[in-house]
Amino acid sequence: MVADGASDDGTIELLKSVTDIHVVISSQPDFGIYDALNRAVKNAKGDYYLVLGADDVLYPDSIASFRRIASNGQPDMVSARVKVNGKVYGPRRGQPWLYGAFAYVTGHSVSTLIKKSLHEKFGYYSKFYPLVADQFFFKRAGDAGARIELTDFVAGEYGTQGSSSRDVLGMLTEGFRVQLATGESKVVQSFLFLMRLIKLFKKF
Repeated sequence: MVADGASDDGTIELLKSVTDIHVVISSQPDFGIYDALNRAVKNAKGDYYLVLGADDVLYPDSIASFRRIASNGQPDMVSARVKVNGKVYGPRRGQPWLYGAFAYVTGHSVSTLIKKSLHEKFGYYSKFYPLVADQFFFKRAGDAGARIELTDFVAGEYGTQGSSSRDVLGMLTEGFRVQLATGESKVVQSFLFLMRLIKLFKKF
C-alpha cells in the first residue's frame, strides 16, 4: 500500500511501472505524512503493517523475520534494530520519562511492525503532532502495557531526508509536548527540554 500526497514528481508513474509485485496506490491531497499514513493504515490488509519512507531501505530478509516473530504469540508490536547514517540503533529499554517512546521501540519507519488493532485502542496518528505523532502513539501504547517484542536483527536503513529529521527544534518541542500529554512530570520534562535545547544550540 502506497499513500501519496498527489505528488507531481513522477512518483505515481514510477509506481505504475512496477509489474513484478502488486502495488495498491492511494494518491490524493493530504495534510502531511501522518494524514497519509492514517489513510494507508485504514486501507491496508492484514493484521500488521510496517511503515517505510521514500528514502528508507528494507533489507531482503526483514519481512520474513518480522513475520516469524509476529506469528509466535501475536505481539502488539515487533521492534527491530535499524541503521541510521551508518550506525545501528536499538530501543533504549525502560525509563520512558527520559526516552519517551524510544524506551519502548527503536523507531517508527523501517524498524517497528505494528498490529493494526492497536489503533482501535489508542486512535490513529494525531494531527496535533505533525512531526512526532508516531511517538505519541507509541508512548501511549507502551505506557498502557502493549506487548512489544524487542529483537536484535537489523531491519534496514532509515533515511534522514524527511522533515522530521531536518527540523530538530520542532522534533524536540513536539517531543516535550508528547511527554507532558502522556503524564510525565512537567518539572522534569522542562529541565530535560532545556538541556536538549542547550545541546542543540551548541552545535551551531
